[in-house]
Amino acid sequence: MSKKTSSVYLFILGILLPGMIIHAQPSLKVTFQNQFLVGAALSGHRIMGKDRAAMDLVKEQFNTLTPENDMKWERMHPKPGVYNFTVADRYVEIGESQGMHLVAHTLIWHNQTPDWVFEDENGNPTCRDTLLMRMRDHIYTIMSRYRGKIQSWDVVNEAINDDGSLRDSKWKQIIGDDYLEYAFTYAREADPGAQLIYNDFSLASRAKREGTLKMVKHLQSKGVRVDAIGMQGHYDMTYPRLKELEASIEAFAQLGVQVVITELDVSVLPWPDLPPGAEVTGRFQYHPELDPYKEGLPENVQQDLSERYASLFRVFSRHSDKISRVTFWGVDDGKSWKNNFPVRGRTDYALLFDRNLKPKPAFDAVIKINP
Repeated sequence: MSKKTSSVYLFILGILLPGMIIHAQPSLKVTFQNQFLVGAALSGHRIMGKDRAAMDLVKEQFNTLTPENDMKWERMHPKPGVYNFTVADRYVEIGESQGMHLVAHTLIWHNQTPDWVFEDENGNPTCRDTLLMRMRDHIYTIMSRYRGKIQSWDVVNEAINDDGSLRDSKWKQIIGDDYLEYAFTYAREADPGAQLIYNDFSLASRAKREGTLKMVKHLQSKGVRVDAIGMQGHYDMTYPRLKELEASIEAFAQLGVQVVITELDVSVLPWPDLPPGAEVTGRFQYHPELDPYKEGLPENVQQDLSERYASLFRVFSRHSDKISRVTFWGVDDGKSWKNNFPVRGRTDYALLFDRNLKPKPAFDAVIKINP
């Protein structure tokens, strides 16, 4: 059939079957449907229906969703006894209407948790028993509300330091090292059927990989079940080395857990003097030399980004027997957090769709690895 004949045929179909939608653009969820789920993180703005074009793209391309910020403690549980379910309820409605796999992010974290959680009525550190009670109430209240509706939960987020040691968070200071045991135990009790995840960045680094392995093995020895390890994919053009990425995927799978690639984006911008990853307390002052592509991404860099994304997805596909989900941290370049982290006000190109919600060459490169 010639190109002209094909176009006429599609035109006639559109007349005869006006309700039929013909997709010219391939989708990530279909391309990788036999390997893993492919998802995106959504802002509250988009969850609440204030960007219809972006949501149309999400429904076309993805089969799993994660909320960027609106299920974190400071948003959902800002004051004692006060819960805000508005955005989360709408998030669940969207997912259920589209038959999507839903992820909740995140229950226990050292950031974006209000001070009152860790304090008594006088502003002093609260006691272990009180903090455990608050942890249990928070987990039970939220997970019980969405039991059977949200399939996966980031139970504990970023508990391991870059050197592999346990982060000295207020959770650890007040409760002790066993706060992770309680968090996963409470979550299992609240929804026995949910997938429970430990989520962290820089897990392709050797020391942090070893620390995470040690932590999960310890939980397993206590009879505490962790279902998956979330490897945050806040990457750049050189980090991680693919060999180290594969080593981590293989090592985590040997624990008998699934691997999920979470928060995936690839920055093309120069990295300041800061370890790679997503430590949100690391911020640097803006300098023009750290923002070289404000007027657009040069073709050669666009191609480098395409190959970088393709190489990552080749690894994911090669290990699809171990990986159950790959989630991008955002939908398009314009709304990516990488424009403001670790330097506010830059212009980054970290995702597969541009600022006009159009697929980039990197999108085509990812699609082509699995024709």
